[in-house]
Amino acid sequence: MEHKRNSFSSSIGFVLAAAGSAVGLGNIWRFPYLAAKDGGGLFLVVYLILALTFGFTLLVTEISIGRKTHQSCLTAYGKLNKNWGWLGSIASAVPFLILPYYCVIGGWVLKYFVAFLTGQGMDASADGYFTGFISNPVEPIVYDLIFLAVTCVVVYRGVNKGIEALSKIIMPVLILLVVGISVYSLTIKGGEQFGGRTGIDGFMVYVVPNLEGVTAKDLLVVTTDAMGQLFYSVSVAMGIMVTYGSYFKDKSNLMRSVNQIEIFDTVVAFLAGVMIIPAVFVFLGQEGMAQGPSLMFVAMPKIFADMGIVGRIIGCAFFLMVLFAALTSSISVLEAVVSGIIDKAKTTRKKATVIEGVVTLILGVVICMGYNILYFEIPLPNGVTAQLLDVVDYFSNSILMPVLAIGTCVLIGWIVKPKTIIEEATKNGEKFGRKTLYIVMVKVIAPIMLFVLLLGSLGVFKI
Repeated sequence: MEHKRNSFSSSIGFVLAAAGSAVGLGNIWRFPYLAAKDGGGLFLVVYLILALTFGFTLLVTEISIGRKTHQSCLTAYGKLNKNWGWLGSIASAVPFLILPYYCVIGGWVLKYFVAFLTGQGMDASADGYFTGFISNPVEPIVYDLIFLAVTCVVVYRGVNKGIEALSKIIMPVLILLVVGISVYSLTIKGGEQFGGRTGIDGFMVYVVPNLEGVTAKDLLVVTTDAMGQLFYSVSVAMGIMVTYGSYFKDKSNLMRSVNQIEIFDTVVAFLAGVMIIPAVFVFLGQEGMAQGPSLMFVAMPKIFADMGIVGRIIGCAFFLMVLFAALTSSISVLEAVVSGIIDKAKTTRKKATVIEGVVTLILGVVICMGYNILYFEIPLPNGVTAQLLDVVDYFSNSILMPVLAIGTCVLIGWIVKPKTIIEEATKNGEKFGRKTLYIVMVKVIAPIMLFVLLLGSLGVFKI
């Protein structure tokens, strides 16, 4: 039985772990696609503004809740106000639902890394390779199991020996890979068959705002996309930052750590676009950038194949980087669930990890079967045609996460008051930058924005 709560040994350990959670598939997979879709630089500007306001508000709120209560997301909200304990149930349900399909996708990344590592990158670039893999009744489950097992081992070892220790190794390597691939992407020069396009040309498409023909509706679409992306990027509204905040030492500088996480996450998200968009532009042109989420598993392997021998090396490094990003995020998602089980059931970390690992594997197998035995397609209220994985993703990310974030803003803004968070964040005499902005955001602006996002997800209006 664990009586003494774990804690990160240092602020840098906390920042690396929290940043590792934030730097996941949402940054690498979703950010470049949305940036390409929403006018490049226009999306970047809107995203940066939201990160410094909306993202900051939710991030500092959740970390402060965790540190103040010293509880996981499941029990922390009830500690603040006993009538609002139901928010903890939602906060735990989100990572519980996300983890199975996140590990499945992590298994896909592992498959592609192995393919490039073993010299099968050309095979991975072939038409139908990805569909053939995910529809296989056995292979995706094997890779899901391997990815999940590594995730469980890290969480099983605890906060210090597991999560923090791994983050201190993986995150610096991940950053080196991101920077290295980004620099290479900028140096690419396409031959005549690719219209002579260069990586710099693609970079300019990425960073220069395209305002041609932009209407108020278009701006609303960009804002909604950027706000939705922030949930993925900053790891808020999924119980993770509350849980990690509960391991953050009272004497450590919370505000400085929040600012570091913001910078870390935003820089990596931006570099994810630098890695992918210039390369896609060179080899596939403007139309290739509209391929959406399939960019990573369909378009990128084709691009690496077009690069020749060097493409095999870059492809291997790319999928290793994505694998690291996916792993750090899956660890934090599992930790949010395990920590809740420990606090609620008063059980050991080892038992909680094993139980949740088994449940996650079973649900992961079901999700893998959603591409073969259990295959179906249904329309969702937001207009997307979905398979089983998409349905779970929609319910957790598009419904529960906005509901949780709205509830958190109402609880902090109107019930326990913003001063609760401000006092916790400045308990060591730190300065609370953006204080007035924070109060206005948490009480009024953020709930309204989140409600609009939720209505869009529910299909109440189309944008």
